[in-house]
Amino acid sequence: MPLPPVSGVTAFIEKLYREQSRRILATLIRLLGSFELAEEALHDAFSVAIKQWPTQGIPENPRAWLISTGRFKAIDKLRRQERFKQLAQEHAEISEHAIVDGNENLDYIEDDSLRLIFTCCHPALSTEARVALTLREVCGLTTEEVASAFLTKPTTLAQRIVRAKRKIKNANIPYEIPQSEDIPKRLNTVLQVIYLVFNEGYSASAGEQLQRSELTNEAIRLARLLCSLMDEPEVHGLLALMLFQASRQQARIGAGGELLRLHEQDRSLWNQAMITEADVLVKAALSAKHIGVYSLQAAIAGVHATATTSAETDWREILGLYNLLLQINNSPVVTLNRAVAVGHVFGPEAALNEIEQLIVKEHLKDYYLLHSTHAYFLQELGDTKSAAASYQRALSFTEQQHERDFLERCIRELN
Repeated sequence: MPLPPVSGVTAFIEKLYREQSRRILATLIRLLGSFELAEEALHDAFSVAIKQWPTQGIPENPRAWLISTGRFKAIDKLRRQERFKQLAQEHAEISEHAIVDGNENLDYIEDDSLRLIFTCCHPALSTEARVALTLREVCGLTTEEVASAFLTKPTTLAQRIVRAKRKIKNANIPYEIPQSEDIPKRLNTVLQVIYLVFNEGYSASAGEQLQRSELTNEAIRLARLLCSLMDEPEVHGLLALMLFQASRQQARIGAGGELLRLHEQDRSLWNQAMITEADVLVKAALSAKHIGVYSLQAAIAGVHATATTSAETDWREILGLYNLLLQINNSPVVTLNRAVAVGHVFGPEAALNEIEQLIVKEHLKDYYLLHSTHAYFLQELGDTKSAAASYQRALSFTEQQHERDFLERCIRELN
């Protein structure tokens, strides 16, 4: 069989890195017992692939090949450093003769990302460290992207991640999914991390690319894996929420590349299979004795997703759900989202009263959606000068190119 063109192999490797590198890293961390060693092994394996695959062909099981190659590269380095015996004793799975191939239990490998998340979310670490470490190591977000999610400086975030890795090593935190009785201690952080990954994929914090499907797909995959491990309503609620939102991905960008708001989207492009699956999940989650924040958010997303047209959206039901959500999560973001529902039920003046209280209290002052929502309702009242000023403020708080283009378009339309 003739070999594929070099450019085709290179494109395949690049795609494999985008979509599979973090899962490969998770397995290498399990096998090598070290974040740093696994990261070096990951990059060594891809370097070898770039050199060999164009001339030797793509292996039958590329991911297993990369894991095996990375592990052997790491073992070679350890042997040269005379650290192999020490680490092999500490981590029994390191073996010169252990080979990851197509016959290895792939289900075990599939769980590695989840094992790594639970390790990163160990209660011995601070909440901030858990989330930051998971986003960086499990999901491959850059330090700058994670810092943006935390509204902090990249240098501060990098130091936090280094300290968290050191704590995992020094405390001998096991690389495993905890026993059922210990899962609740970490589950909230795990769900938070998975949803943060999804959000970064659904609406990237910076750059020219609005959506990163590899991140949304990975978040949904991890949530499904969690669902298979436990019958927990909030896990089902989170999966439903992400499916409802992901169902709209194909409709969020217009023919000219412009960002479209919910009421501007072509609903025939929404993924009905995702909506149907999410609807079943959210109904089950809402029937539980205790309803959590993800289940309520999923219920809100479901009202939007199941409305035939934007005009048929039941905003009173959405407002009622936000009232319930605010009782268990009294956060500025929930307050802002509720204000939108208030505006649709009671008019723009009522929404502005809610939003301006957030502005006075300086809540979310660097959050572009606060200012763009403020601008939208000012525009609804006909105050175009103030609306333009708020859109301009929103523009100063986002580095995402599609969002910037959208805000600039809003300003041009006002002018």
